[in-house]
Amino acid sequence: MPRVFKHLNHLVLYILLTAGAVLMVIPFLDMVSTSFESQSYVLETPLSLIPRAPTLKNFVSAWQSNHFSLFFQNSLVVAIVTTLLSVLVSAMLAYGLARFEFRGKNFVFYAMLLTMMIPSLMLIIPQFMLAKTLGLRNSLSGLILVYVSMNIPLSTFLLRGFFEQLPRELEEAVLIDGGGHFTIFFRIALPLSTPALATVSIFTFLAAWDEFTWALTAIDNPIKRTLPVAIATFQGEHLTEWGLVFAASLIAIVPVIIVFVSLQRYFVKGLTSGAVRG
Repeated sequence: MPRVFKHLNHLVLYILLTAGAVLMVIPFLDMVSTSFESQSYVLETPLSLIPRAPTLKNFVSAWQSNHFSLFFQNSLVVAIVTTLLSVLVSAMLAYGLARFEFRGKNFVFYAMLLTMMIPSLMLIIPQFMLAKTLGLRNSLSGLILVYVSMNIPLSTFLLRGFFEQLPRELEEAVLIDGGGHFTIFFRIALPLSTPALATVSIFTFLAAWDEFTWALTAIDNPIKRTLPVAIATFQGEHLTEWGLVFAASLIAIVPVIIVFVSLQRYFVKGLTSGAVRG
């Protein structure tokens, strides 16, 4: 009898997981199908997950309209620079918290974690005033600065847990050979922390690539827009060409897929390793 209940529980679990997967996949399939259809088919019912008259017109129109390629470039620059700076700063901060003892160490760490609990929308006005004072409005630098500060706490938390698990014997050997802490950091800690670095790189890139609210608030110049804001402008006041919007959205997904596929073999290992200790 216990075995029957066990199999029944597994069956119910699989059914629920399958139903959840279907509910999540159907909207995406509808978006893909709509992106390959002309406007005349988009509003037809019933819903079709297979394009009735497939065409690449929406993708061509999306790429060629309203400086879309420039917006794509802006997002790429912002996401890449944000990822590089955030990972570097977070790694140095995490290594210091994991390896050095100093007064107020725990206070610094927990204060940093506390910032993760503050809703980002509450910081929009202070960030706007700071960007205005520093002359960073309508510039990609203003976006990058805020994105880096937003991603440092989580990245530091994950990396600190990973650095704490590295064997100290390797670092002691470097110190005996006359090496310094920067040598240990760049030649020992970082190479051994590739899974954790890949994990925080994925998180940071996704956060910077998809961010909408601050980009909409800080950028007035249309030439400086990023992709999320640009795609939002495709929605008209009276008529929205959903095929065009979905095609633009699919184009925007491509860099995310490339980054994830490139780093996915490190992703799970790095995430679990960084969460073991903190």
